Amino acid sequence: MKTLIAVPCFDMVNEGFASSMLELIKPGETVYSSVKNTLIYQARNRIAANAVKDGFDRVMWFDSDITFPEDTMIQLMRDMEETGADIVSGLYFLRKPGTKPVVFDNLVWNLNQETHIVESGATYYEDYPKDALFECAGIGFGCVMTTADILKRTGEKYGTPFTPLVGLGEDLSFCWRAAQCGAKIMCDSRIKCGHIGQVEFNEEWFLNEREKVKEIVHCKDCIKEECCCIRRTDNPNWFCADGKFAIIENPE
Repeated sequence: MKTLIAVPCFDMVNEGFASSMLELIKPGETVYSSVKNTLIYQARNRIAANAVKDGFDRVMWFDSDITFPEDTMIQLMRDMEETGADIVSGLYFLRKPGTKPVVFDNLVWNLNQETHIVESGATYYEDYPKDALFECAGIGFGCVMTTADILKRTGEKYGTPFTPLVGLGEDLSFCWRAAQCGAKIMCDSRIKCGHIGQVEFNEEWFLNEREKVKEIVHCKDCIKEECCCIRRTDNPNWFCADGKFAIIENPE
């Protein structure tokens, strides 16, 4: 089995990523490819087309700001063989405070043919199964293995499978297209990755942040219908979802 290790990037890679890549166990026949492009979706489209053209069986996608365990590829290959999944991701998180897992339990994209209005969106799978392999609606492409077959099928049907749909990024646009081609998408939360920002955001950070949320209410005068405000155990003030102070109807 031939596997392409693909790293689309803007410029330099992070030192933590480089260390993970050096320690990564690379089973079977593997080839490394780094494609530089300021538009990440164009880099992904190019990688996908080349992987199909050059006869690879799988593509192991990494982002250059991700850290990952040395047995990541071994585990993802095992997951694919056991489940027949076309796409399997490791678990990583947004690299900002209020971080969330970059895995989604709902993914919608629909173009109304009469009004030409697009309905699109995705919800983070915050209560994902811990230390388990599970199906999901979409994933980010920071640490994910895909079959070359699903790249071929989406390419044949849609041309450039990573080109963003209205309202979605390139990774979720690909997941939506892959689902239309019958793909099975999974995440393995046993593969714990880090996302490097000013700090390294990971599962431990996510769970600690959730523990600090004391209450959730709606703003008194909030114009956002779905806006929620939070108060944390480490801060007595209420904050709106956009980070501003919130006005509460009945403060304690």
